[in-house]
Amino acid sequence: MDEKTIHRINELARKSKTIGLSEKEKMEQARLRREYIACIRMNLRSQLDNIDIQEKDGTITNLGEKYGRKETH
Repeated sequence: MDEKTIHRINELARKSKTIGLSEKEKMEQARLRREYIACIRMNLRSQLDNIDIQEKDGTITNLGEKYGRKETH
């Protein structure tokens, strides 16, 4: 997500608290929030998929391979 989009989200949030939003702005705010949340989830999933843990027996398990990434070929 780029800085321009984040700036617009913050701008709409400030305007919502002060003078309120038009219906068009409310729809834009909801759309931008959905995009922001989807981006955050995608980034978090990517980070979690790249975590390796060492099991008690000494083996290394990648959590993305065990629980997350569903790669289709």
